[in-house]
Amino acid sequence: MKKFLLFTLIILSFTILSAFVAEKTDVLGLRSLTLSTSFDEQDGQLVLSWDPLPYPCFYKVESYSPTTGLVEGEPEAKFWGSEYTMNASYAVPSSAIPMNYRVTAYGMFGPLTEPSAPILNPLHTKDPVSPSVIRHYGENHPASLMPFLVWHSVPNAVCYEVELLAGKPAQEGGTAPDKNNHLESTQLIFTNGWQANLKKYANRKFIYWRVRALDIHHQPIGEFSPSEELYINPELPQPDHPLLNEFDQMPNFEMPIYPVYQWIPLNNIERYEVELIIHPPAAENDTQPTADAAWRKIVNSATACYDEYPRPYAGDYYWRVRGIDKAGNPVGTWSDTAHFVVKQQPERVPVAVLGDSITHGGGAVSNSPAALEYSYTTYFDFPCLNLGRSGDTSTMTLQRFDQDVLPFRPYNLIILTGTNSLRATNMQPDLIINDLDAIRQKCEANDIRPIFLTLMPINPGNIQFAFHTPTDKKWEAKLLQVNTWIRSQPYHIDLEPYFYDASHKVMDTQFSIDGLHPDVRGKMLMGEIINQHKDLFIK
Repeated sequence: MKKFLLFTLIILSFTILSAFVAEKTDVLGLRSLTLSTSFDEQDGQLVLSWDPLPYPCFYKVESYSPTTGLVEGEPEAKFWGSEYTMNASYAVPSSAIPMNYRVTAYGMFGPLTEPSAPILNPLHTKDPVSPSVIRHYGENHPASLMPFLVWHSVPNAVCYEVELLAGKPAQEGGTAPDKNNHLESTQLIFTNGWQANLKKYANRKFIYWRVRALDIHHQPIGEFSPSEELYINPELPQPDHPLLNEFDQMPNFEMPIYPVYQWIPLNNIERYEVELIIHPPAAENDTQPTADAAWRKIVNSATACYDEYPRPYAGDYYWRVRGIDKAGNPVGTWSDTAHFVVKQQPERVPVAVLGDSITHGGGAVSNSPAALEYSYTTYFDFPCLNLGRSGDTSTMTLQRFDQDVLPFRPYNLIILTGTNSLRATNMQPDLIINDLDAIRQKCEANDIRPIFLTLMPINPGNIQFAFHTPTDKKWEAKLLQVNTWIRSQPYHIDLEPYFYDASHKVMDTQFSIDGLHPDVRGKMLMGEIINQHKDLFIK
């Protein structure tokens, strides 16, 4: 034992001495080395690897994403964070926006190499764009007759088309279904997964499948993914519960204060029951509801459920979902159980945001606030508590101020509400202004600094197409009147000028597909504008 300890001390001493010599003099020439990197993908999980240095060290991996380039003063890339590893590899967290990474080797006394050049995530650098498959069904891992086909989401995709084929397509990629081997296809997929019904192909050893992203007009975003063999084993059990959709969560994911629960649906089932509990269920994938569930709800939605109650209390929460048939009977079993944690907040939160669905999150019609790439708070350079709630008018935001804001008494409250009131024909601008002024008064009475965001323009044509809802023809005059009041406030940030199209009349479609909710690029832009006004905040 003594000999082992002595040997360990000798090695440790040699390592420290070597580190000191190498780092102070760079006699090994390490700073001139370039780390050679590569990516390996296994069922949707990317692993970044590099050749280890011939020297005892550890590695720092930094994550970045490109900014919009539209806001003066913003850097070219947003820094998301860094992690350290003793290995020459790093499991890349999933993300729905383009990311790149830089690797630096470190020793006992500091960096041994310069940071590597940006290493682009290959899932986000495809040109043209195509979805990347997460679940593969090869010969050694065949599918049942009702498999879940899953892929990484494509930013701003409204829906997806899956094509099943008898053989490999004549040409990979492209934007048109294959003429010779086409079996069937569907465009009615509003999330990044689909439970296929392969029962008619039970006598085949395998078929092929591929997927492409579509916009709001069902026009392709990029091309079909490379076709994949889909081996079939009719004897395998068929999934009978929804699949939790946690595949592309942003780094450091935190559930919004008004949670949204999302899943990949069962084939041909459109109603679901969601239950929220404060402990794990008695059994996974059982058929019984939890007796002491904190909340449950049945929704006529195939992919997501919006919780109508805020969840501000710190602690662990669990939720699960099951299908409900047209007669109201459960279909199959409960899903796996998802878990999220509400953090304990300080007595006074430094910054919070309050508003409607633009603040709550979501975009591109079918992406919910649980997809945090569609939340502008995601792109802040500072921590922030999201108190947004989808569907709010300015009056509804005012009415829940005491319930949702006062328990946290934020030093700074960023306020963006009134867009839903703006487009309503029966809502006058004076009412919106009165609601905003009442919110201001409540803030000042509670030592909260109100920081108003000007309302952004909308696009009535896109709104009509997306939601089949008309917009008040006087919306521009109402916008001018409301934003004039906001600009008269001592603390405000002017978003409006950034979001017009070339005509300077309506919201630019590049920022909002549905004409109302900014999408990924629009939410990035909002966050970047607010980042440049941190001098307004109480420190």
